[in-house]
Amino acid sequence: MLLKIFPENPNPKAINTVVECLNDGGIVIYPTDTIYGIGCDIFKQKSIEKILSIVGKKDKKNALTFICYDLSNLSDYTKPIDNSVFKVMKRVLPGPFTFILEANNSVPKLLQSNKRTVGIRVPENSIVREIVQGLGHPILSTSVKDDDEIIEYTTDPELIYERYGDLVDIVIDGGFGDNVPSTVIDCTKGDIEVVREGKGDISLL
Repeated sequence: MLLKIFPENPNPKAINTVVECLNDGGIVIYPTDTIYGIGCDIFKQKSIEKILSIVGKKDKKNALTFICYDLSNLSDYTKPIDNSVFKVMKRVLPGPFTFILEANNSVPKLLQSNKRTVGIRVPENSIVREIVQGLGHPILSTSVKDDDEIIEYTTDPELIYERYGDLVDIVIDGGFGDNVPSTVIDCTKGDIEVVREGKGDISLL
């Protein structure tokens, strides 16, 4: 299904359709404040495995992020965070940043892996945040890649639907996406280290 949702005023009925799909173990492609993402409910193990199969990630350690509504439930998934790091996160989120944090013991169980870190995203996009809020917990997410060697990310949701429509349950058309990924910040050493400079303005850090 290709589902049109306007980011300025997301239709609650459409949001609820996506939430129900995720609750049923569905896989959804959705807009963020950077590139389009592909995700599922973090508690649906079969869906996680399917996403890894779709995007070709055999190593569960790589590029899997939790999309959160805000920072209020961080302690459910991460070890205690240094106060200075938390202040930076509060300052720049919602926004185009991914924070790599130390995972607590619940994350390896969720992903059935020995993963010791977790990426946390709070995108500045009302569609995906309202979906997460309706779901009541994060979405497991990774980026939608393009097969083209030059164009790394597809920005047109209709082209994304042509490519992935048979592999996922819903592709949300929330308008054209960006082709620049988020800025990734590693906070596992107690300080902050930019490991990938993307759309996020690092001067804000």
